[in-house]
Amino acid sequence: MSTRCNYTSKLKHHLRLDAAVENSVVREIRSHIEDKKRELIESGLSEKEASRAVNRFMGSPELVARQIYEVYSQGSWLQAIFAALPHILVAAFFALHWWQNTLWLVGILVVVGGGAIYGWYHGKPTWLFPWLGYCLMPVIAVGILLVYLPGRWAWLAASAYLPLALLIIFSVTKKITKKDWVFASLMLLPTPIMLGWSLWLWILALQGQHGFLSYEQLYEFAPLMALTFAVLALTVATFIRVRQRWLKVGILLTLEIFVLVIMGFSCKSSINPVGWIGLIALAVILILGPWLLEKYLKRNGVDKQLNLSRKSAR
Repeated sequence: MSTRCNYTSKLKHHLRLDAAVENSVVREIRSHIEDKKRELIESGLSEKEASRAVNRFMGSPELVARQIYEVYSQGSWLQAIFAALPHILVAAFFALHWWQNTLWLVGILVVVGGGAIYGWYHGKPTWLFPWLGYCLMPVIAVGILLVYLPGRWAWLAASAYLPLALLIIFSVTKKITKKDWVFASLMLLPTPIMLGWSLWLWILALQGQHGFLSYEQLYEFAPLMALTFAVLALTVATFIRVRQRWLKVGILLTLEIFVLVIMGFSCKSSINPVGWIGLIALAVILILGPWLLEKYLKRNGVDKQLNLSRKSAR
């Protein structure tokens, strides 16, 4: 019994699948271990010898978990489309000029918020995390709108709001990272794109006569804005469909940087290139940062377990 629990607990620690799939796989492995151990005991081995033989037969839990991940990590086309849907909605928002009607904006926010809530309370499937990414956008949008406050009020409000916004984003990212850091990267994928377009729109507004954007300015760049979010939708769908973990991360990083470079060349007359380089650096941090956060959380967790075991030994 202890061999089975020990092996499956280590295996589950390395598995990074949806909860329903993960539980099913662990049950199957646990049953296989029990059957194999029973066979060895019936063949004449002691329980201790059978346990050792089963461990050798099963192999490294980390290696087995990696192999299982590549088998089960590929989502269906339906899951890929559902994961890409929030990006598709935002792309349509600009391509079809839905921004002219506030009802469309409210409708998209309701759909995205409802989808995120449903996924959060139904096992947190992989398609959920792009939806969560857009649920964080109002937090960022409020911070951007603070620059329109008069005089010093903008700086005062921003200095008070920025730590709160960062705390909210970090708390959500930390919670997702505990499940899988790649999901946190998937969630944060649209953030640099949204920041880039928000910065550009703000600069255009400052260049306007009354400090606001005109419909003509939005009409001019709406197709390009729609294209960037369409590329994000393609990125997410491809992420869901590929099996290899390193390929998933490579797709997120490569296409995110590609989109930012295209945006930089299109708006180079309005924004300093240093700003776009900063956004590219932010994209790399947001995609790979959760990996470092996961390593820190795991190391911190191991340290706590060691401290507890030392205290109990005393």
